Amino acid sequence: MTGEGTGTRRAGQPPGPTGGVIEVRRAGPLTTVQDLGRFGWAHLGVPRSGALDPAALALANRLVGNPADAAGLELTLGGCELRLTRAGTVAVTGADVDLRVDHRPGDVGRPLAVPAGAVLRIGSPRHGLRNWLAVDGGIAVAPVLGSRSTDTLSGLGPPPVRDGDLLPLGPSAGPPAPVDFTVARPVPDELWLTLRPGPRADWFTADALTLLRGTAYTVSPVSDRVGARLVGAALPRAVAGELPSEGVVLGAVQVPADGQPLIFLADHPTTGGYPVIGVVDDVTGLAQARPGTTVRFHGPQR
Repeated sequence: MTGEGTGTRRAGQPPGPTGGVIEVRRAGPLTTVQDLGRFGWAHLGVPRSGALDPAALALANRLVGNPADAAGLELTLGGCELRLTRAGTVAVTGADVDLRVDHRPGDVGRPLAVPAGAVLRIGSPRHGLRNWLAVDGGIAVAPVLGSRSTDTLSGLGPPPVRDGDLLPLGPSAGPPAPVDFTVARPVPDELWLTLRPGPRADWFTADALTLLRGTAYTVSPVSDRVGARLVGAALPRAVAGELPSEGVVLGAVQVPADGQPLIFLADHPTTGGYPVIGVVDDVTGLAQARPGTTVRFHGPQR
């Protein structure tokens, strides 16, 4: 998919109508445009998408004077180098990471003034996996079905950010917030998730849900924005065969044929044919779960 029709421009093309763009000098392993998501289209097979930690993106937006739902960048494993063609204010939230505006160091969770032409460098997280970057005015790529989010599964929205992209900026909405300190969500070594029985829990043996709640799993390296694949005890089935495809929701714990659970995240498909043994109440903590992170489940009455 190219940037045409999504608002993303290639280097050498003219800037957006506001005259301000972000020049992407280095995109890093995976950087995408995200807002708070594309709601209300699941009946057409379109998932929510949006930032994997919506509160972290909303905080970054508030720090630069944007509305909470403005579009920013979600960075996986950092490694970005960006240049603003106009002066602006940026804020980075999420994992602990080194920031520099030219040679001046900056702090995660605080607004940073960036002169026109200065280069913002975002290193790799020391702990955790992802950061969210907001720029005053927001990233003004064209919305698709009411959202500017990149959906990595369906391809809706702008493509993942690449070296040389020029991302248009909107007009500033207000002054940055007067902030001295913000509280960051901790990145635990062991993640505990609240799990409720799913619509197909009866397709598993009586012990399977107990096994799922009583066993330590680890996050697989093949996890992405679609889902967090887990490795651990295989969950035994009571019913053989496969389901007709049926609706699935954010946080659904689907169990493929190998018995290893998969937790659906923001870019999950809206239907699936493997049985859902449970549903996780809040998947936000998985946004910072590196491969190898331990995941445990407990019931809502913990």
